[in-house]
Amino acid sequence: MSTEIQEFEGRVALVTGGSRGIGRACCERLAKSGARIAINYLRNAEAAEQTTSLVEQAGSEACLAQADVRHADQVATMVDEVNRKLGPIDLLVNNAGIFHFTSHVETSRQIWDDVLAANLTSAYSVTWAIKDGMVARKFGRIVNIASTSALMGRPMSIAYSASKAGLIGFTKSLAEALAGDNVRVNAVAPGLIETEILDGVEQQTLDQILEATPLNRIGQPDEIADAVYFLLSDLSRYMTGQTLVVSGGRVMRP
Repeated sequence: MSTEIQEFEGRVALVTGGSRGIGRACCERLAKSGARIAINYLRNAEAAEQTTSLVEQAGSEACLAQADVRHADQVATMVDEVNRKLGPIDLLVNNAGIFHFTSHVETSRQIWDDVLAANLTSAYSVTWAIKDGMVARKFGRIVNIASTSALMGRPMSIAYSASKAGLIGFTKSLAEALAGDNVRVNAVAPGLIETEILDGVEQQTLDQILEATPLNRIGQPDEIADAVYFLLSDLSRYMTGQTLVVSGGRVMRP
């Protein structure tokens, strides 16, 4: 058995928004490293089942964990179910979120509230349902999926940028709070990644983003999953409170 397969053997990972895109890639990557995977999803049961198949093909065990992570009561029920089916959660990837591409004129209070709830408050709710168990066991690894939008001005995604910037602040503060209990907290800030989010983006906008990206291509979900794996694994054992930017070099340019 390879060292990689042994890395998370006996560990349980919860990936929010795990049915598609970056979340699905994270589920598959962690399964290949031996973790048992709880796949959180909101509505698309078919996509979640497809992710389950990928986890099982990787030789690991999966369970579906349906919940709207914007609501603490649903989160509590989900975590209890995962604990019963797979065991205590050791690895958490806060990936669930939504994106709105709108001007400041169109950014209503409803859009603001929805985006902050899905992208930031959800990470709080899921983490708070799990962290005390990690502290008690003196082991935990958390990765929050932020965005380069948190690091650069984004006039057409003000709420999204604010939520992801908040997630980075959440990561830093929580990392320091839990460091003494052997719970590490880091973040990944992806650039433009080939997921369903791109379906509504005009080609002209994509071309402009590619022009501003030194590697001149769109990233793939598995490239983010590799970064998540790194931050959850002992390869990053001296890292906490950090945000790893995976953007093809885009943040180097205005």
